[in-house]
Amino acid sequence: MTTPPTKGEGEEREGPVIRDKRRIDPQTGAVREPAAQPQPPGAPGGAAPGGATPGGGTAPAADGEAAALKTQLAERTADLQRLKAEYDNYRKRVERDRVAVREQALANVLNELLPVLDDIGRARDHDELVGGFKSVGEALEAVTGKLGLERYGAKGEPFDPTVHEALMHGYSADVTETSVTDVLQPGYRIGERVLRPARVAVAEPDPSAAPAPGAAGSGGTAGDGEQAGGPA
Repeated sequence: MTTPPTKGEGEEREGPVIRDKRRIDPQTGAVREPAAQPQPPGAPGGAAPGGATPGGGTAPAADGEAAALKTQLAERTADLQRLKAEYDNYRKRVERDRVAVREQALANVLNELLPVLDDIGRARDHDELVGGFKSVGEALEAVTGKLGLERYGAKGEPFDPTVHEALMHGYSADVTETSVTDVLQPGYRIGERVLRPARVAVAEPDPSAAPAPGAAGSGGTAGDGEQAGGPA
């Protein structure tokens, strides 16, 4: 028959653990001092979070968090500034497109009215703009003028190929530069935009009207001869 092994002296014995928590020692009758309780992290006298000491060990961590917050703030500020710039550009582009569409629509309408305005101008030149037709014509010209339509082209003004269309060409001794001598059809524009160029006749200075080279010198010579022959 095998006997169970006995536990050695160094081995722990299993069983309930009894702790004496009485405030008064039963043997001496004296009041016992309470045992020190472990302090939670962050409490006065306890261990600081993250293993930092109460004497200021958290300062490096706080500086790092502040630097990270500043970096995030700078990034968000840059994002807002970029978004605002994009919105401003979009608003300007929309406004520019809106103005361009309005001008194009207005130009299309006025282009259709140019033949009517030509008829009114021809009737005025022939003294036929009378009665009710005169009132209607003047009212139409006033309305188109309020919309920004401008009539241009007059005799004697310098020829400008950007706003004039030359249908006739000639030479004249009465002009010193290429000028408009007759307006065959007036031009119309809105601001700087030309709806129809003025169709004109132009004239350049007549080269044959210029003084011949040496004429002044020969005249001077003749004068000298007359002066010389006078005393003789």
